[in-house]
Amino acid sequence: MDLSWGDEKTVQFITNVGLITSKGKYGDNIMAAEWTHHISYKPGLIAVCIGHNKATAENIKKTKVFGISLASTEQSTLASVSGGSSGKEIDKIKALEELDFKFYKAKKINVLMVQDAVLNMECRLIKKIPLGDHTVFVGEILEALLNKEKTPIAYHQLKYGTVSFNMQKPSDQERQKIKDIIEKHRKKGNENL
Repeated sequence: MDLSWGDEKTVQFITNVGLITSKGKYGDNIMAAEWTHHISYKPGLIAVCIGHNKATAENIKKTKVFGISLASTEQSTLASVSGGSSGKEIDKIKALEELDFKFYKAKKINVLMVQDAVLNMECRLIKKIPLGDHTVFVGEILEALLNKEKTPIAYHQLKYGTVSFNMQKPSDQERQKIKDIIEKHRKKGNENL
């Protein structure tokens, strides 16, 4: 079964907006990727899923480095421009600079990073995995810069928004009941796990 982009099933996921920066034969480039995932603490690893023939995919395969900036709520226009055209046809960095967005040179790799993003990570490619119509690029984080004053964009149902934390956690009494039920159903021989 295929699940198409924009299908009512695929838009149920809530994701961030990763701004993937790279450099290659088309110059400095940026793209928006909703499939950007933190996948390991030690070492710090990030996975990003990119269409096989995208300029960014070509750049990463050749240079073995890329940047990931998590877009802030003030960067919805930046995210839309980054995801709305191909770096093979448009100099998106120049267009974004004309729209007053700023970039800076990464410390450890030869790519630009997005100024005022929530989190900027400089990555070295350690693995690429072709899966379906995308390639998963796994990068080891070499440098990370957090901007605590910014809030990340959430992407859901083809719209930008923010995550709100207005649901209550279970009460202490409910948590104790859950713990008691879980213990009641512990499998024999696994008491020390």
